[in-house]
Amino acid sequence: MTGSAIDLRKVEETAPALVSLYKSAGVSLRKYGLEGGRASVYLVLDYSGSMRPYYDDGSVQALADRVLGLSAHLDDDGRVPVVFFSTEVDAVEEISLAGHEGRVNEIAAGLGHMGKTAYHAAMDAVIDHYLDSGSAHPALVVFQTDGGPISRPAAEKYLCKAARLPLFWQFVGFGDTRSSQFDFLRRLDDLPVPGRRVVDNAGYFHAGPDPRAVKDSELYDRLVGEFPAWLDAARRLGITAS
Repeated sequence: MTGSAIDLRKVEETAPALVSLYKSAGVSLRKYGLEGGRASVYLVLDYSGSMRPYYDDGSVQALADRVLGLSAHLDDDGRVPVVFFSTEVDAVEEISLAGHEGRVNEIAAGLGHMGKTAYHAAMDAVIDHYLDSGSAHPALVVFQTDGGPISRPAAEKYLCKAARLPLFWQFVGFGDTRSSQFDFLRRLDDLPVPGRRVVDNAGYFHAGPDPRAVKDSELYDRLVGEFPAWLDAARRLGITAS
């Protein structure tokens, strides 16, 4: 096993505010046997109308910073592709270690109307980006949303089709944990294998109404906890070689 893709000194030089996140992510990666592993990391952000408070209070930016701290261990380019979506894909951008502060809100400020919630449009954009990138590594996709999709059949279809690609979808819910909005995500997480998809390619956890209050250690554990089992299964099936 090699070390992290980007070492601590580089993070200290380019993104000092992320050092503690980087260290915390490293602990979780070691815990789950992922230290030294390589993966492309994506972030998908819900830009539907109900998300406005989470952009305004910094919750979305905080998640992006945490994902950057994780990505620095897994990918050496120091950047995370970010898909903003609502009724359609609103933007495909990048956040990077250098210049990460406030970057999410800066991008969001340039976007238009906050629409509804079309998971399948965002998933399609991630798939296209990954295939176009020519990456030889599997991908961990952190997919944030505060509600169910406008088309459940389309979202389910895309997840099942994507199971044949080296992509693992880690869904993160923002909002009331008791809301029925998240029933679909729980069902999506439990779609039968191999009945509906060739491998379990998704995880789900709920970050609650104040996602910033989730401890870094807990967040990272939940982001990577199901990734190793998927990796093992994907390797056995020849979906990913690394």
